[in-house]
Amino acid sequence: MATTPPVSSKPAAPRSPLLYLVLGVAIGVLATVAIGWGVTAWKTYTATPEYFLSHNRSADKSVVETASGLQYKVLAPGKGGAKPTDADVTLINYEGKLTNGTTFDKSEQPTPMPVKGVVPGFSEALKLMTKGGKYRLWIKPSLGYGAAAKGPIPANSVLVFDVELIDFIPESVLRQMQMQQQMMQQPGGALPPSAGAPPAPTGK
Repeated sequence: MATTPPVSSKPAAPRSPLLYLVLGVAIGVLATVAIGWGVTAWKTYTATPEYFLSHNRSADKSVVETASGLQYKVLAPGKGGAKPTDADVTLINYEGKLTNGTTFDKSEQPTPMPVKGVVPGFSEALKLMTKGGKYRLWIKPSLGYGAAAKGPIPANSVLVFDVELIDFIPESVLRQMQMQQQMMQQPGGALPPSAGAPPAPTGK
């Protein structure tokens, strides 16, 4: 037969007012931190581009801001001193995101990118890099797409890019290589004098 546990005859120990005070303060601090984080996250992702970029620069001292307002961070330095110019075509890997972390574009393989054929902020950043370098960019709207929405990119968006510069060559050299390749694919594979070596002397 089951028996009921005896009830203690001792009165329950009174809880210390100090314990309640400590618990109340701890809960208050946690709530304040959570609210503060939420406000910071909301401001970071939904406030104006100016606020986001100001917060981004002050929160990370390794972020560099150029005279134009482009922000970048060197994730990996490149090798050598040569840098692309407006006359070059770069070969890059890249991923573009919005400030909320949404990816809007990503290269599946190394992609040729003319320096002068991209938005101003991206072009400026390419001309800062050397081969093998990896940069993170924050491009303000006036250096990106401005007030125009572009597909998945809302108007007045800060563009966040991770970019790796693999190589670059003059655009004129690339065009010549493409022309020679097209000529070689034609029947006979002969190159006209203007596309290859100078014409042989005629003996006159």
